[in-house]
Amino acid sequence: MASTGPSSECIVVGFDESSDPRKPLKRSIPVGCTITDDFQGIRLKWALSSIETKKYYVPNKRFFSLTCKKSDRERVEQRYFPFINKTAQAILSKSESLNIYTYDQDCSMWEPAVFKHPATFDTLAMEPDLKEFIMKDLDSFVERKEFFENVGRAWKRGYLLYGPPGTGKSSLVAAIANYMRYNVYDLQFQSVRNDSDLRRVLTSTTNRSILLIEDIDCSTKVTHDRTKVKENCEEEENDELKHPYGTDPGVTLSGLLNFIDGLWSSCGNERIIIFTTNHKEKLDPALLRPGRMDVHIYMGYCSPAGFRKLAASYLEIKDDKLFGRIDDMIKSVEVTPAEVAQQLMISNEPKVALESLIEFLNTKKKDIEEAAVEEKEKSNNEEQESEEKQIERQNSEFVESETRCIYLT
Repeated sequence: MASTGPSSECIVVGFDESSDPRKPLKRSIPVGCTITDDFQGIRLKWALSSIETKKYYVPNKRFFSLTCKKSDRERVEQRYFPFINKTAQAILSKSESLNIYTYDQDCSMWEPAVFKHPATFDTLAMEPDLKEFIMKDLDSFVERKEFFENVGRAWKRGYLLYGPPGTGKSSLVAAIANYMRYNVYDLQFQSVRNDSDLRRVLTSTTNRSILLIEDIDCSTKVTHDRTKVKENCEEEENDELKHPYGTDPGVTLSGLLNFIDGLWSSCGNERIIIFTTNHKEKLDPALLRPGRMDVHIYMGYCSPAGFRKLAASYLEIKDDKLFGRIDDMIKSVEVTPAEVAQQLMISNEPKVALESLIEFLNTKKKDIEEAAVEEKEKSNNEEQESEEKQIERQNSEFVESETRCIYLT
C-alpha cells in the first residue's frame, strides 16, 4: 500500500501539539504532492489536491485523486478499492490516539482535540456484574451488523446513564470510547440553532463514533416530560413575556426524536449515542423507549466492591484490616465514588488515606442524622402550627356563632 517514502516527491514532518516530542516524527504530504503505489502489477498514482472555499470560516476541502491506465480501471474498482478500504479500517482500529469533537456554532463545524482520558473498564469503580454486562452489550453491537440490516434497523445503539452527580457517568463514557476505539462527539444543545442545524450536526459525524449528549435534562426544555410541563404552563408563559429572547436553542422534541430514531438517524453506521442525566424522571417518556435509549444504566452511590476497586487503583492495595469497617459504613452512608476517590488521594500511605476516609464517612453520617432530626423538628413544628391555626380558626368560628345568637329583649 502507498505510504510516504522514496516514491513521494516531498514530505512534511513534525509533532502533534499535544504529543511527546520524544516520540518518532510523524510524516505527511503537502498539497500537490504525488505518491506512487503498486498493486498486483498495477501502477497507480495518488495526488493530494485542495479546493478553496468561499466562506472564510469553512476550511478548504482536501481530497486525493487517483490516476491509472484505462485498461486497469475495472480491476482497480473491484480489487484495489476494497483492499484500500479494508486496510484503512485496520489502521483506524489500531490508531494510537482518539479525538473528542465539540461543535462550533459560528463556523458550523466540529472542532477536534486529542482525547487522552485514562479511564478504562479495569479502573471503573462499579459492580463487576454491571461492568461485564456493558462490555458484552458493546461486543454484541459491533458483531451484529448483518442482524441490524436483516431487521431493517439503523446500526446504532443508545445508552442512558442516570444517577446522582459524581457517580462516574463521564468516566464510563471515556471507558466505552477507549474500549471501542471510537472518537467522541460532545454535543451541547445550546450550540444548535434549530432542527435543521441538528440534522446537519448528525450527518457531519463519522461512522464508528460516539455522540455524547450530557445532562440532557438541563440542555433544553424540549426533553422534559410534557405532562409535567403543562402543569407549569402559565409560569413559563409569564417567564417568556419577561424574556422574549430566551436562550432555548429552538430544537423541538419532534426534531430530537427524528435525530436519534427517525430517517436521519440512518445516515451512518456503527454509531453509539450516549445521554447522561441526573434526573431521569424529568425526561419525556418518548425519549426513553427502546430504539432511542436502548439500555438504561443506573450509576448509583459507591458500593463495597467499588471502594475496593478504588483502593486498588489509588493505594495499590487489595486488602486491609480497615476494609471491613469501611464496607459497613459505605452500606449505611450514601457516598459517591468521586467523594471516596478524593479521600484516597489525600496520602500515598494507605493507613492515612483509609483513616481519612473513615473520618469523612463518620462526619457525613453525622451530618445526615442531624439533617434528619432538623427535618423532623421542622415537620413537627409545621404540624403544630397547622393544628394551632385550625384551633384558632375553630375558636373564631365559635365566637362568631355565639355573637350571631345574641337577642335583645
